[in-house]
Amino acid sequence: MLPSILNLSRNKKRTLFVVFDIVALIMCCWLSFALRYEDWGANNFAHWPSYLLAPIVSIPIFVRLGLYRAVIRYIGYKALWTAVKAITLALLVWAVATYILGLSVTVPRSVIFIFWFISIVVVGGARMVARWVILHQFPGGEQKAKSDSERVIIYGAGASGRQLAEALYHSKEFIAVAYVDDNSKLQGLDVNGICVYSPDEIDLLVEKYDVKTVLLAIPSASRQRRRDVVDKLSVIAVKVLTLPGLTDLAGGKVSVSDVREVDIADLLGREEVRPNQELLDACIQGKNVLVTGAGGSIGSELCRQVLKQGPSVLVLYEMSEFALYSIDKELSSLGLDVEIISILGNVLDGQHLAMVLREYNVNTIYHAAAYKHVPLVENNNVAGIRNNLIGTWRTAEAALASKVNNFVLISTDKAVRPTNVMGASKRFSELVLQAISDRERGSSSTRFTMVRFGNVLGSSGSVIPLFKEQIKQGGPVTVTHRDITRYFMTIPEAASLVIQAGSMGATGDVYVLDMGEPVKIENLAKQMINLTGLSVKDADNPNGDIEIQYTGLRDGEKLYEELLIGDNVLSTDHPMIMRAQEEMIEWNKLSIILAQLQQALDRYDHQEIKNILLDNVSGYSPQHGIKDILYSQRTP
Repeated sequence: MLPSILNLSRNKKRTLFVVFDIVALIMCCWLSFALRYEDWGANNFAHWPSYLLAPIVSIPIFVRLGLYRAVIRYIGYKALWTAVKAITLALLVWAVATYILGLSVTVPRSVIFIFWFISIVVVGGARMVARWVILHQFPGGEQKAKSDSERVIIYGAGASGRQLAEALYHSKEFIAVAYVDDNSKLQGLDVNGICVYSPDEIDLLVEKYDVKTVLLAIPSASRQRRRDVVDKLSVIAVKVLTLPGLTDLAGGKVSVSDVREVDIADLLGREEVRPNQELLDACIQGKNVLVTGAGGSIGSELCRQVLKQGPSVLVLYEMSEFALYSIDKELSSLGLDVEIISILGNVLDGQHLAMVLREYNVNTIYHAAAYKHVPLVENNNVAGIRNNLIGTWRTAEAALASKVNNFVLISTDKAVRPTNVMGASKRFSELVLQAISDRERGSSSTRFTMVRFGNVLGSSGSVIPLFKEQIKQGGPVTVTHRDITRYFMTIPEAASLVIQAGSMGATGDVYVLDMGEPVKIENLAKQMINLTGLSVKDADNPNGDIEIQYTGLRDGEKLYEELLIGDNVLSTDHPMIMRAQEEMIEWNKLSIILAQLQQALDRYDHQEIKNILLDNVSGYSPQHGIKDILYSQRTP
């Protein structure tokens, strides 16, 4: 019989509940009188008109308050509260109706309270009983379906953890078997029928319940705290999923769709310092801003953050048609009241760039256009030096000619004692801007600033997406050297700090971002493998899932990166931004060197290019002979 009822249409099920409520209300009304008189005959059924009146006034109210819209399978405390409100209102109307109809003379007042209590128990309780029968007793119900769901442990028994457990209860993908929480006051308690354990017991829980996944439900925790938890879980053979931060949860409510893979920032990140709004606004708000390399990883994020500060005009300057189309489409879809201009152009074309700067009366330039992939630039050094160094020079001269107020160069930690052409070209770019700043000091209003920082998470060429793809394909994961380390920062944080640093100080200043502690790439690879629920295959675990292969340092690659050439560094008003004081070359001398370099580039004279870089870039120590793959692979 039960299967046939469950297979009825939604309207027929609602009708069935209406019929049940009509009968139940009549019976509850009779029972309230019977209890009052202590007589099952209820004074010879003298109040039978009141019995019939109960469903007449109650059912329309139940319908109006949505008591029949709730799906019994998913009914919860909110729906039960709705039933209490509906019954209370219905009983008040019933009491008034009995008075108007003259029935209240013979209705004892205590009957109203008895009737209210019995109706809540019967009408509301019937729905909870029906829910229990469907979920726990009916063989084809949800409980059977959830027997095939993946067992998970929820890390965090706070509000978010409880909401997540409730959401999982109604999902078919996961079933929560335990909570884990650091709060000793919660350990040992049952929360919504699920026991809370200490984090020290997680190994035993994983084995006991055959758990493959742990869900982190600690969105309000600090980034350092989340990192500590992830570090502990990374040594256990479980996949780790997480909830985003509280600011990313819609209305603070948790749903199954919020569960995602652990953000790599949880592995590498540190607490971000609240940005200085005055520094963010100084070079942008109400001004015309141009971003070169606008379609790149850093350039596109700069565009997003510039747009938030309310410029009058944002000019996107990019030589890749597809990259320009993508960022233009994204920014335009935001519907902000900012004019967005998309320009296809190359920073080597100084004349075109100067025309664009004058046409749109640009006040601030963020120069992010650069070739940055170390091995590619190493093997295509002429193109790399032209784009990175000559392109910066051309852009700077165009900014001067167009009376741009602020010019901010996006530099790199690889510019410090470089072992590769990419780093050398970026340090040479810094020297050019320093020399031009000194040359124009007092005669030009253009302020040149350089901002130096390390790797950003998720950028093109970053190791993070490479590792993800290799793990997805089953390995191996390739690491160049066991001891290689890198600094990491999220792209939004880097872009925000670049904007703030660009608003500081005088022309010619070099700013260095605080990148935190360097990360050992081998450890990063192991963590990423473990957090997917897989194990590292090595000598200690020959039956592991994914092997790490060490491929050797690539052309121009360093074991570790540095941010400062010397030890002379000054603090600024921002705790994450330092100002470096470094050697420079005067323009009179540097202009001759640039002319020689241009001639060497035009002749593809790699030895002369190498000599110029060696003579003028402090600490430049190439690991291999400088070459260009286009010419080094020619056949005789």
